[in-house]
Amino acid sequence: MARKKRHEEHENHERWLVSYADFITLLFAFFVVMYAISSVNEGKYRVLSDALVAAFRDPARSLDPIQVGQLSRSPYQPMMTPRNAPSAIEMQMLAPPMGGTAQVEDEAIGSIADEIEQSMAPLIEDDLIELRREAHGLEVEIKTSILFSSGSSRMGGQSTSVLRRLASILEPHPNRINVEGFTDNRPINTLAFPSNWELSAARAATVVRLFSEYGLSPDRMAAIGYGEFRPVADNRTAQGRSKNRRVVLVILANPNAGQPTPDGSFDGAQQAGSATSRAPSTAGALALNAGAGGVGTGGELP
Repeated sequence: MARKKRHEEHENHERWLVSYADFITLLFAFFVVMYAISSVNEGKYRVLSDALVAAFRDPARSLDPIQVGQLSRSPYQPMMTPRNAPSAIEMQMLAPPMGGTAQVEDEAIGSIADEIEQSMAPLIEDDLIELRREAHGLEVEIKTSILFSSGSSRMGGQSTSVLRRLASILEPHPNRINVEGFTDNRPINTLAFPSNWELSAARAATVVRLFSEYGLSPDRMAAIGYGEFRPVADNRTAQGRSKNRRVVLVILANPNAGQPTPDGSFDGAQQAGSATSRAPSTAGALALNAGAGGVGTGGELP
């Protein structure tokens, strides 16, 4: 019997299409996922972010411990009586008198004012020196006409004797002194003084330097220049400009004003007597501390 001829199976050359279709499907799914990730809903994202920030920054609702169970008290509760506590009478004796320090400071400033009035009586009568009692202390205003020549910080002949007498009065007292220079609004532009800032500061510094030479401690004094920016009269008249050209000695009532405290900060009354705190200005002031050599920004004077 003849053997039946076996037919060979037909080879499928299209099988690569299955793998290709799978690859395309996966690639499409990949790009769909990438697109979904790249588009962020900013509104929902911001809400989620704010919620997380609020949750982590929310302060503790209570700092008190939570009591669990009943409080147990000791059956013995002896009365606690302070044995060494001072009586009310002793407390009154120990307490410092109200306003005692202020009274002492006021008396010291009054004594300085009386001495200056007696020593400078002729100049006060001629309106060349003016004394003012303020809450922060004593202000001695000196017209620059008796101290400096026009546009200069060099002392005249009479000025040194005036400052020497003032120094002899101030030297025994511990009060701090701020020397403030002011000018009128006439411009100045020289090699030494490009503006009224430099002129006012130089004049104040000259007074401080002479005071130091006459025996006052440098760490008690500061030189401050305000230039033309703190006028007390109208600069449109010659008389007003003359009043604006001045040097003011601010004698602080509190001897400790401006002194550094143990923590490195300064006494709260540091600037109580300076024009910086009396009349704040956007113009500022050029300040030179005679003791520490500190420099700030500020004022002018012609």
